[in-house]
Amino acid sequence: MRYAGTVYRPPSEANSFLLQATIGCSWNHCTYCAMYRDKEFRVRPLAETLVDIAAAGHAFGAQVRKVFVMDGDALTMGIELWEPILHSLKDAFPNLRRVSCYATALNLLVKEQEELRRLCDLGLKLLYIGPESGDDVTLKRIAKGASSADHVEAAAKAREAGMKQSLIFLLGAGGTERSIEHATASARLATAMDPEFLSTLTLMLIPSTPIYRLAENGRFKMPSVEGLLRELRIIVAECKPTDTVFRSNHASNYLPIEGRLPRDREAILKSIDAALSGDAPVRAEWLRGL
Repeated sequence: MRYAGTVYRPPSEANSFLLQATIGCSWNHCTYCAMYRDKEFRVRPLAETLVDIAAAGHAFGAQVRKVFVMDGDALTMGIELWEPILHSLKDAFPNLRRVSCYATALNLLVKEQEELRRLCDLGLKLLYIGPESGDDVTLKRIAKGASSADHVEAAAKAREAGMKQSLIFLLGAGGTERSIEHATASARLATAMDPEFLSTLTLMLIPSTPIYRLAENGRFKMPSVEGLLRELRIIVAECKPTDTVFRSNHASNYLPIEGRLPRDREAILKSIDAALSGDAPVRAEWLRGL
């Protein structure tokens, strides 16, 4: 397959066919993110994408059950591109169960409800959305481009269309100054968006990002490991989804845990408390990464 630049995908898409229908991120202003800064956003020509699908179908065919469409927010493509792509994926992979992609609140909100429903009917079943925070002050500071209210509205549109959601919140995004506000509001937003999947990652300061430069100049300070664990505890204790798979097992996190909320809330909190008290180890710094 043809891939432009570094390829990124969610951990849960490790066994998926990765289709790069867009290159880069149409927003690309988030202060913490370095993933697409070396790429100028563009939608790949449809003919190229369809050739890649056909080639993958010939090579892998019945083996492929999941497809992840890249890059940063592929939902931004118009339905006139999505429809032939989804039809081709069905033809190429007879055992295909699910197509997924990254999405933002912004590109969900500009889609018509009928368009989203049509995309879901054609196989686009799961959206990975990264609010990162529910705190509007933090959202503005990290240049997310959407408010907590925007994310709630976007989630409602996705749910009405029949699409599942996997949400990502970023421990440390509020710095020490907004740590508690960030965690509390993130729990509140997770409750309102009510996803099927919920994950926490931990902010890592990457040299090419604006937030790294702020930290160097003393204008942003990361919470300590204890502070990050307290943020995690607040989110787990206070979010009230209907039924969600919860994970903090990304390589950036100090404490890899998983379970279901609300079912496993108490067990997860006990694990966090054990780490806070020093009775359970946290991941060594050299083992963390993106």
